[in-house]
Amino acid sequence: MSLYGMMRTGVSGMNAQANRLSTVADNIANADTTGYKRSSVEFSTLLLPTPGGNYNSGGVNSTVRSAVSGQGALQYTTSVSDLAINGGGFFIVQVPPSDGATSVDNTQYLTRAGSFVLDASGRLINAAGYQLMGYAIDNPGALVPIAIPSGTRDPQASTAGIIAGNLPSNADAVTGNLPSSGTMPIEYTSKTSMLIYTSDGTPKMLDVYFSKTNTGEWEASVFDQSEAASGGGFPYSSGPLDTITLTFDASGKPTGASNLSFTAPGGASFDLDLSHFTQYGTGFSISDIAANGNTNSSINKVEISKDGTVYAQYTDGSSAALFRIPLADVQSPDRLTALAGNVYVQSSDSGGVRIGFPNENGMGSVISGALENSNVDIAEELTNMISAQRSYTANSKVFQTGSDLMDVLVNLKR
Repeated sequence: MSLYGMMRTGVSGMNAQANRLSTVADNIANADTTGYKRSSVEFSTLLLPTPGGNYNSGGVNSTVRSAVSGQGALQYTTSVSDLAINGGGFFIVQVPPSDGATSVDNTQYLTRAGSFVLDASGRLINAAGYQLMGYAIDNPGALVPIAIPSGTRDPQASTAGIIAGNLPSNADAVTGNLPSSGTMPIEYTSKTSMLIYTSDGTPKMLDVYFSKTNTGEWEASVFDQSEAASGGGFPYSSGPLDTITLTFDASGKPTGASNLSFTAPGGASFDLDLSHFTQYGTGFSISDIAANGNTNSSINKVEISKDGTVYAQYTDGSSAALFRIPLADVQSPDRLTALAGNVYVQSSDSGGVRIGFPNENGMGSVISGALENSNVDIAEELTNMISAQRSYTANSKVFQTGSDLMDVLVNLKR
């Protein structure tokens, strides 16, 4: 047996246990770090050739692994911008540019740390200083920093709308003057109204009349409510903006043309989609009614859905989708390279980065108002620390014994 080999083996064991203690220390220090993934050390033997019946002690190799794929518990908060991922995937973040910087770090990093807050520019920045990246709804070609605009939104004229619902098949056909005739008295079956906006943001109301004319046939006519008689309704000072005949088959499904096109109050061209109406035996009902366009208003609050869509809620009660938050993943998340700031980058063993959207192709969902805690178990780490301490002490005894025997051997030669 080689005393040098014995001492070398003791040093190898102490070094391995020191690495283990280092990961334990890191795990305990980051037990409360949002999105942190615990590290551990795996050991493997190191053997040396043993010729002539003499045993040459080898040692131990230590390999550090991170439990990146381990889900941490979700902790719910009151901040909408706190984001957690329930399932697989990572947020894509980037270092924000510094004021006056001559170069910009465009490297995209992966993280599970979703403690984002708005900075002075409206960007979502997490506790490590990384900005959240996403796709703009109106320009989804490339990843851009998600930034919530400030100030007021310019008015936009309404150009398209939809009304969906049911027209009762058991209603009696109208026998008198239809709304499109303009001749009093007018008869119709049902009526609804919808809100639109002019180019300067002025709200206008459209009155839409539905009149059953025959089996499976209905007339739909649109009027400018501002031209109605005092108290509302007929007579209007001018005829309908447009009229169409809706037809339905025996099963109540729509057939034929179902879109109205006209010049809306304020002068903008407007398309009204009525193709989602059905004709069933139930009563008249409206399941959806909406139009684009808006008045000038400011953002009241922001909402983020589970599919990663960032919505702005405006003071006028309307909402608009601004961004879509993507998620990234790799074939082997545990093989990603960890960097400072609780971020990861692709390594040669992790596989390539693929980008998708929440709830699609194995990606998790985005939970707004929640943070993912670290996956560190303090009790387990303390147990590992005690075990590593004992092993380190035992290996030091091996080294000390080898050193003592070496002294004996040296003294024999004197």
